[in-house]
Amino acid sequence: MSAILALDFRRHGRLSNPAAERRVSAEILRLHPDEPEADRVRYVVRCLQSGQVVAMPTDTFYGLAVDPVNLRAVESIYEIKSRVKNKPLSLLVASVTQAYELARELGVNFDKLAERFWPGPLTVIVRASSRLPLRSTANTGNVALRIPDAAIPRAVVEAFGLPITATSANLRNAPECTYAHCVRDQIGERIPLIVDGGPTGRSLPTTIVDLSQGDERWQILREGAIPTYDIALALGR
Repeated sequence: MSAILALDFRRHGRLSNPAAERRVSAEILRLHPDEPEADRVRYVVRCLQSGQVVAMPTDTFYGLAVDPVNLRAVESIYEIKSRVKNKPLSLLVASVTQAYELARELGVNFDKLAERFWPGPLTVIVRASSRLPLRSTANTGNVALRIPDAAIPRAVVEAFGLPITATSANLRNAPECTYAHCVRDQIGERIPLIVDGGPTGRSLPTTIVDLSQGDERWQILREGAIPTYDIALALGR
C-alpha cells in the first residue's frame, strides 16, 4: 500500500475512491403523465424551492427545471450542461396571463401565436419585464416563453406559482432525451432528481419565433415541431 493510500485509510477508516464517491445517481420519481399525483407534484415544488435542479418531461424533450429567480440555481444549469453563458434559458408558463407578467411590449402577433399554438411546441422570444433578473435572461433583456402541452410541467408551474426553466436535459452537443433513462445516463450524476413521466410526445424540438424586435420584425430562429408555413399563416403572411 502506498504511503498516500495508507494515510488516507488511517484518516477515514477505509480506502477512498473519489471518482466512486462522486457517482451519486439522481433520484427517480415516477409521475402519471396525464394526471400527475398532487403529493408528488408538491415534492417536486419543494425541491425547486430549495434551489435544486429537476429534470422532467415536456411535450418535446425532457428539460431541466429550476426557479428562474434563484440565480445560483440558474447558474448551476449552465454548469451542468456546459452551456454558453450568453444563451438565455427558456421558461415554461401555465397561462397566457403569466406570460404577460413576465414580458413587456407585447403586440398583436404574440396574441395570435399564443391563441393558435399554446399549449404546444412553440417558444416565443419577447422583451423581458423587470420582474426577471437580468442574469436569468443571459443579460440579453429577452425571455423565451411557452406553455407546454404536457400535464406534468403545467401542474408543477401551477403549484409552484412561478415559471420554471425548460432547457433540454442533455449535455452540450449530446442528443436530447425523450425518456427518463436517457437523462439518467447523460447527467444522472449531476442532478438530484429526475421526474419520470414516460416518453415525451414528440421527437422534434420546439419552433422558436423571435418577437423581441417588434411585431413587424418577427423571425423564425428554428423550425421544429411547428412548420414555418403554419407560423406565417397564423400571422397573416
